Amino acid sequence: MTTTPDRTAGIRAARTKDSQNKRRRALAAIQTLEAAGTPITAATVAQTAGVSTWLLYTDGVREHLDAARHRQAQSITKPPRTDAPGDPAPLTPASLRTDLTLARAEIRRLRTEHDKLRHRLRLQLGAEIDRPNQTELITRVAELESLVRQLLTQRDARATETDHTQRRIRELEDDLTAARESLRRVIKDHNKS
Repeated sequence: MTTTPDRTAGIRAARTKDSQNKRRRALAAIQTLEAAGTPITAATVAQTAGVSTWLLYTDGVREHLDAARHRQAQSITKPPRTDAPGDPAPLTPASLRTDLTLARAEIRRLRTEHDKLRHRLRLQLGAEIDRPNQTELITRVAELESLVRQLLTQRDARATETDHTQRRIRELEDDLTAARESLRRVIKDHNKS
């Protein structure tokens, strides 16, 4: 049976590995898009790499994204070469608005997902806190079973004692009845004489 710290460490390791893979894919997507001359936007990189736009703004990835955008912006400010097909299109206010709209939609989606995960985590942690330890339960059940056996033994002893007492009471009542009868005879005989 695995313990909670073991499970937690396993989950952390898996998340770290997943995060590293996503970062590698994001950096590779930035390089690929820059090499292809495709305008580099957070939405384009996120879609190409299959990651969220949120990841692109974290430390270690944001710097690469900003540097690639800066290089593209510098190449755009140079006079366009008419002989080279596939030159990157300049950043326009419309493309920036589109990026902003996509980023906001992604933020809303991530917030919703974050809230759901946070709720599930709260429920899971609450269940772990409320759930008693199995060893404690086994010990408690054993104690209760021992107490039940003691109480049954005491009940049987009391029942035996009660039976014995009732028999003794009947015997004493019979003796009393016999003594009364004997006393009546003595009184009757004494009255006759």
